[in-house]
Amino acid sequence: MTTAITDFTQRRERTELILKKVNTLAPLPKILQEILQLLNDFNTSPHTLAKAISKDQSVVLKILTIANSPFYGLTKRVSSIEFAIMILGYDEIRNIVSALSLMESMKNKSDQYLDQKVFWMHSYLTATIAKKLAMDLGLEKHGEAFIGGLLHDLGISVIHRFMHTDFVAIYELVANGSAYNEAELQILGLNHGEVGESLLKYWNIPELITDIVKYHHQPYMSQQAPTLASVVHLADYMTQMLKVGELKMDTFVELDHHIFSTLHVKDLTELSHFIEGYREPLKAQMESLKYLI
Repeated sequence: MTTAITDFTQRRERTELILKKVNTLAPLPKILQEILQLLNDFNTSPHTLAKAISKDQSVVLKILTIANSPFYGLTKRVSSIEFAIMILGYDEIRNIVSALSLMESMKNKSDQYLDQKVFWMHSYLTATIAKKLAMDLGLEKHGEAFIGGLLHDLGISVIHRFMHTDFVAIYELVANGSAYNEAELQILGLNHGEVGESLLKYWNIPELITDIVKYHHQPYMSQQAPTLASVVHLADYMTQMLKVGELKMDTFVELDHHIFSTLHVKDLTELSHFIEGYREPLKAQMESLKYLI
């Protein structure tokens, strides 16, 4: 027993050492650094911010695509970055740009173990479902639900890029019948939620978001945001149940029934009817997001 605990601790410490290096291995792209600096300056005008963002048309396209997606909740079509800034506000633009920055820095080449297009489609869909769920449930922090959903599986991308040998070992354990979360703990001493949380802390992402990411599979354990973590957990589960933008790693993930009381859902039957109502809008959502990948 003592040996097993020692081995687990050593694996965890080894993983934490690797994560400390990740921040220097994957700095923010320069254009995104500039945008975030402007966003953190209260004197920055919308025109100055729009000019900086417009230097990278891929960022412009992504922000506009997110803003105009069916689940994002805006009533007017956003056709320019200036209008996006005016409609969304600096805080929401900051959140979107921060998330896009992290995603860009963690990008890796697709291989037989992880298809990047499938991975990021799942992330975007989870984000937009989470935002819509938060709005439908009358929650104020639907912007945070979006960012938490967008980044919920960031740890998977980090492991795939910076600990690839470990990622392959995890993949092989899962192929032989292990649950994904258990395989991660066996190889790394951490799960992907904890890996994501670690990186987000280094990047000074708000604690509310890091808590959602850490506990998106165990929302009842969240101290900072149990309701938002439950929303992201449900959004993640919905991609599997509806088979729209699902991720292979989540195939055997079970629904945490603690969310029934947290989200005021009576039972699984009521939840199933609720989820079914999202099926058709989700198909439209997938179509709108294909330009982001």
